[in-house]
Amino acid sequence: MVESHSQSAKKETSAAAPQARKDDDAVSKINGNMENASSQESVHNEDDAIRTPKRVMFAAAVLLAISYFTCPDSLQPVGKPTVQHVWYFGWISALSTGLGVVPLVIAPKLDTFWVGVSNAIAAGMMIAASYSLMVEGCDFDEPDDISHLSSTARTFLGAGLGLAFIVGTKHFLEQHEELHIGSLAGADFRRVLLIIFVMTLHSFSEGVGIGVSFGGENGSELGVFISASLAVHNVPEGLAVAVVLLPRRVSKLTAALWCILTSIPQPIMAVPAFLFVHYFIPILPVGLGFAGGAMAWVAFFELLSEAFEDTKSTPLTVVISTASLGVMMALQNSIDENSRT
Repeated sequence: MVESHSQSAKKETSAAAPQARKDDDAVSKINGNMENASSQESVHNEDDAIRTPKRVMFAAAVLLAISYFTCPDSLQPVGKPTVQHVWYFGWISALSTGLGVVPLVIAPKLDTFWVGVSNAIAAGMMIAASYSLMVEGCDFDEPDDISHLSSTARTFLGAGLGLAFIVGTKHFLEQHEELHIGSLAGADFRRVLLIIFVMTLHSFSEGVGIGVSFGGENGSELGVFISASLAVHNVPEGLAVAVVLLPRRVSKLTAALWCILTSIPQPIMAVPAFLFVHYFIPILPVGLGFAGGAMAWVAFFELLSEAFEDTKSTPLTVVISTASLGVMMALQNSIDENSRT
């Protein structure tokens, strides 16, 4: 009888085993669905995390207010240009840098490969800008230039100082790993900050150029044209900054403000250069060389270096950066030809 009871228990146990396995499978399936849902929610939250901080919106409002309240009654100077005209044309030129974000507004989230492509494009643009700055400095020829050093010597002196400055800045940033900009930290932070630095530095010389053009003979017409040319020139420079910032999870408005920030020295330097034009002319080639040297270092040793790693294709990276270089050079040559005519 005991044996009969034992056999009965075994049958019940064996019958219950498949049911238990089914229950376990059902629980596992439910847990899997919950994990998938949690994962999807996590991705959704991660995408939603790219929001514009309130301080950025406030800064944008401040820029709009400055644009409104500093606008002169007549944009075209009548007779000799005023300080307000010089400031405002430099200001508009700086704001145009923010338009570099526009081509990327509808761009999807970029993976590592496309980040590399973006860096290759930015590198080509910055190499072209560096070359143009060096050529402009070497060819600098102004009747009021009182320096005993040739413009070429001053340009290369500035380039050496620019290289030393950017290498020193990179070393400083590497010693301070805790620094960050929003969600950017570590190598991304250092690379972005170096790019912002060099783009800002070269805006100082462009601001001096605006002020000098307004302060010279026929300053009203020449100053307006030079400012408009720089405004057009600033758009692709803003794009060069934006293509580096946006793939690193920076909001579009934030990227636009960083682009504008790199050109803020233009109106700031235009005013004193206009008021004291004779003092600023001799140092302009040094400023052009300084920006050109710093920009070349970042283009070759930061942007291109990362582009090769991210795309994992040296030929593709070279083709993209060369194409970007060619387009930027063509645009700058077009602007230069129009300025001469």
